[in-house]
Amino acid sequence: MFGLLFFLLFTPGVSEFLCMSSDLEMSYTFCDSTAHDFMFNLTPCSIMNKSIWNADLTWIPRSDITFLKVVFNVWYDSAKVLLWKEVLCRGVDDEYSVCGTLKGATLATTFDIKGSRTKFPKGNYNIILQGFSDDSENNMVICLNLTMIVKQDAF
Repeated sequence: MFGLLFFLLFTPGVSEFLCMSSDLEMSYTFCDSTAHDFMFNLTPCSIMNKSIWNADLTWIPRSDITFLKVVFNVWYDSAKVLLWKEVLCRGVDDEYSVCGTLKGATLATTFDIKGSRTKFPKGNYNIILQGFSDDSENNMVICLNLTMIVKQDAF
């Protein structure tokens, strides 16, 4: 089944339904109470038999993105199963288009997410995605709380 995941986020604290297909449901909230200018498209809205998701991102950051560290915390049926941290931008020879975006400028980019190679067991996932403008993880520039419900096993 081909689906489209799309969200335009301006309202803080409100849970928004992102997508629904025969095998997947997703929704989000922001972790803070500040309004954000953020749009994300993901195709397909499915985790079955797909090796790559295609993503489009539009974001107006509230601070310069010269350094960016992302942190993913993933829980599966209330048990923590993954903590992944990656520095995407260091300010020198950065390969990602988000790097160097100035506060208030519109970032628009397209990329592939190859993590969908993972076979997700049926169940409920809670994913906290945080972006920090420092390595010590003190200055958060964005935080999303995603809920993913996998309706059937992929294997």
